[in-house]
Amino acid sequence: MSGSLIVSASGIRGIVGRGLTPDIAARYGAAFASHIAAGAPGGGHVLIGRDSRVSGPVLLDAVSAGVRAVGVDVCDLGMVATPTGLLAVEEDEAAIGGLLVTASHNPAPWNGLKLVAREGRFLSPAAGRDVQRRFEFEGEIEYGESSRTGDRNAREGAGRAHVERILSLPIIDRERIASNAFHVALDCVRGAGGPIMLPLLESLGCRVSGLDLEPDGRFPRPPEPLVENLGKLSARVTEVGADVGFAVDPDVDRLALVDENGRPVGEDWTLALAVELVAAREPAPVVTNLSASRLIQDAADRVGVPLLRTPVAEANVVARMLEAGSSIGGEGNGGVIYAGLHLTRDAPLAAALILQFLAESRSTLGAVVDERASYRIVKRTISRDGLGVEEALAAIAAAAPSGAEMDRQDGVRLEWPDGSWIHARPSGTEPIFRVMAEAPREELADERADWIEALVRRAV
Repeated sequence: MSGSLIVSASGIRGIVGRGLTPDIAARYGAAFASHIAAGAPGGGHVLIGRDSRVSGPVLLDAVSAGVRAVGVDVCDLGMVATPTGLLAVEEDEAAIGGLLVTASHNPAPWNGLKLVAREGRFLSPAAGRDVQRRFEFEGEIEYGESSRTGDRNAREGAGRAHVERILSLPIIDRERIASNAFHVALDCVRGAGGPIMLPLLESLGCRVSGLDLEPDGRFPRPPEPLVENLGKLSARVTEVGADVGFAVDPDVDRLALVDENGRPVGEDWTLALAVELVAAREPAPVVTNLSASRLIQDAADRVGVPLLRTPVAEANVVARMLEAGSSIGGEGNGGVIYAGLHLTRDAPLAAALILQFLAESRSTLGAVVDERASYRIVKRTISRDGLGVEEALAAIAAAAPSGAEMDRQDGVRLEWPDGSWIHARPSGTEPIFRVMAEAPREELADERADWIEALVRRAV
C-alpha cells in the first residue's frame, strides 16, 4: 500500500480523483518507462491501452505523457481487452513493454495500471518493486530533454488479431463448434468485452443474445462476475432458451458461466472444464492459486495430472507454469491461462475452450456440472481499517486443528482430509481482508468461514 494507492503484483489501483489522479498516472508511466528502457538499450516502443471506464481516456493520456517524457515512443491500441493488450505486446518485436489502464473487476469509481513486460506477461514482483522505487524517489526517473520526448502513434486491429489467433489454435475445432449452432447469452457489463466477444462467438457459428455490450463503462451492476451479480444474465438465458450464458468482467480476463437452465454455476467451473479439455491432450502439471476451488483438483485428477498451487495473483501462477512446463493453469475467478496462446488470463480464449468442451461432450453444461462433485464455497470480506493483518494470520495459524494441512505461501490456508479448506489473506487489489471456505456441505463451509472470520475480527 502506498498512500491510498493499492500496489501489488497485479499492478496499481485507486479511486479516481483520490488515490489515483492524472499526475499519479503520468508519474507511474514515467517510472515504468524508466524501468523498461533500462532493460532495452536497443530502444523500442511501449504499447498502451485501456478498458471502457469513463476515466480511461484521461488516464491513458496521462500515462502516455509520462512514458513519452522519458523519451520512449508510445503505440496506442485504444480500448482493448487486457489479454488483447498482452498478446499485442508479445507479438510486437519492437515493443519493450506495455501499460494498460484498467481496474479489472473493481467498482466504477476505481481505475488502475497494469504493467506488462516485453514478453507479454505482467511484470514480476521484483520488477514491480523497481517501478515503485522509481516512482517514490524523484531522482530515479530519467526524464528526457525537449529534443528526446517520445512520439505517440495509434494502432488498430489488435482485437481482430486476437480473435484470429484463438480461432487458429489446434485445440479449437471451429467447424465442430459451429455445427452445434450454440445459442449464447452474453453479458459484458458495458466493459471492453463486447467488441471482442461478439465477433469471436459469431465466428464460431454462435447465435448471440447480448446484454450490455455497449463499451461505455457505465456498469449497470457490480462488475465482478460473481453468482450474485448474474441475475439479469440468468433471466436472459431462460427467456431466449440459450444453451449457455457467458459473463465477463470489464477488462475481459475472467469468464463466468450460466447453464441452460439459468443457473449460475460459479467461476471455478470455467477453469475446471478448461483443465479437463486441455490437460487430456497436453498432459502436464496444472497450476492454480491457493483460493481456487477443489473442482480444479478434481479436474486434474480426472485426467491424471498433478495440481500445483501458488499465492494469489496471475504473475505467481504464470511463474510456476513456466517452471513446471504447464499447458493450462489459471485462477478460480474464471481466469484461464493456456500456454498454447499466451501466458495470461483470457476470457475470449476461455469461451472458445468451453464451447469446444461442450461440443465434444455432446452434453449440456448443466448435465456436466450435475454429474461431477460439487462444493459449497463461501467468500467473506473484512475491511482492513484498524485490522492487525499479521496478528490475524498468526491467530489463525495458532488455532489450526492438528488434522489440517497448513500452507503459509499467501496468508494462511488450511485443508482437511475430506478436501474442505479455508484460505485467509489480505487482498492485493482492494483494502480488504479475504476469507474463503469450501466444503462438500453448505453448513460446514459456513461454520468454518464463521470460525475464521471471528478470529480475524478479534485482531481489529
